[in-house]
Amino acid sequence: MSPMPSLQKSSAPRDRSQTVVPTHRDKVAAAGSELIGGPYGRRAAAGTGQLTPVRVIVLVALGMYALGMVQKLPCYNWAWFRGTTSQYTHACYSDIPHLFAGRGFADGLVPYFDRLGGDIPFLEYPVLTGLFMEVAAWLTPGGDDMTQREQWYWLVNAGLLMVCAAVLAVCVTRTHRLRPWDGLLVALAPSVALTATINWDILAVALTAAAVLMWSRSRPLAFGILLGLATAAKFYPILLLCPLLLLCWRAGKWREYGTAVLGAVGAWLAVNLPVMLLAPEGWKQFYLFSRDRNVDFGSVWLLISQRTGEAITPDRANLYALLLMAAAVAGLAYLAFTAPRRPRFVQLAFLVVAAFVLTNKVYSPQYVLWLVPLAALARPRWRDFLIWQGCEVMYFVGVWMYLAFTTSGEKQGLPADGYQFAIVLHLLGTLYLCVMVVRDILAPEKDPVRQDGADDPSGGVLDGAEDVVVAGRAAHPARHAAPTVLEGQRVRWGTTEDPAPALPWGAVD
Repeated sequence: MSPMPSLQKSSAPRDRSQTVVPTHRDKVAAAGSELIGGPYGRRAAAGTGQLTPVRVIVLVALGMYALGMVQKLPCYNWAWFRGTTSQYTHACYSDIPHLFAGRGFADGLVPYFDRLGGDIPFLEYPVLTGLFMEVAAWLTPGGDDMTQREQWYWLVNAGLLMVCAAVLAVCVTRTHRLRPWDGLLVALAPSVALTATINWDILAVALTAAAVLMWSRSRPLAFGILLGLATAAKFYPILLLCPLLLLCWRAGKWREYGTAVLGAVGAWLAVNLPVMLLAPEGWKQFYLFSRDRNVDFGSVWLLISQRTGEAITPDRANLYALLLMAAAVAGLAYLAFTAPRRPRFVQLAFLVVAAFVLTNKVYSPQYVLWLVPLAALARPRWRDFLIWQGCEVMYFVGVWMYLAFTTSGEKQGLPADGYQFAIVLHLLGTLYLCVMVVRDILAPEKDPVRQDGADDPSGGVLDGAEDVVVAGRAAHPARHAAPTVLEGQRVRWGTTEDPAPALPWGAVD
């Protein structure tokens, strides 16, 4: 690697002070807008009324969330309580009502401190999620009718998680200042509506989105604190520190990265340390459960196991997943240092979480929530987003129909071959979106965000920063490329200032 000034590229972007309207730049968005009156008029006065983009997107997100609650109605009324198979055939399963009694909340047991009966001795969720579950139990009315109490527990959780959905929509909408309407990708995502009330993942997702928003506002300490809290609710958010390390290394932003890491560690310890010290056995349960868990639904390892007929032990699956993640991180490092233009933060964040999802030994349907906000910011193109969402919806249906098949004595539902096809769809859909993001990194002129003249609107201190360490093609750009001089504003690679003269592709000041 070698130090090198930022590269420059000539292009003709739009005025950076103007909000990007998707219906003017995305054919799928323009076609879809016909349902509500057609593309946004060029003479329309944006942001002058009561319905600002943030308010519109939050209303849409809450509307979709409410539809997701309606989709759970057959289970709420009876399928959760009268037989196993019906909750799968109606595709309305949720962990929430079952864990109310199954993890001792109905009996007033304290998570991590009080031992449970059965194979799992303590609550197997991270501490902040366990606190969320306990607060919901406090708000649940008592009584002798357990069915009614479980219904109330789900309703209370659904109400609290709705707040998380609203926070998620706000944070994604405000992360890219000039692209607020990209938040509609999250608000209208069918996978969010279908999976938001299956489990408590959207709590960690909302905290992660808030952390990304803080980083985009150049507030590394707030970013770190929120990311630490998110990691205290679910493990995956800590992965974002990996791409951030690579990008801060390339830009020489060590102080800001150190502040973010200290904030994350401090917030995580503030939540975990009391339980870690007072109830160490209960605190360890989440990590022991994750380590010892068998290969499970949705994973590539289950697909391989079913196709070959050979069981994959948890230890082997853990080792294979670790090796593949190490290879993925090495690939991210290569991209981070050799890309012709420093990748955007959310691009690498999406790729590292996608790698974790693809290599993990389980893929629960709600794990798609981890990727939705990052995908909307990394690749804000409706066609690609909807292709991926279509694959995820097919998997959502497939997993429940497969469970119906196995629990009904093979009388109804989807047999193993059909479920394996659903897993392949999920894997291919996620890989497709990864390929599109990598293409944008290697060819920045194809990146929808950078086509509008931006550098890295979610990058905070990285936005417009000069490169300090680069390698490969970035360190030795081609010298034979002809200059591309177009009318309009010219964009400096890695800086927010407009250069006076237009330089050839790959030239250096």
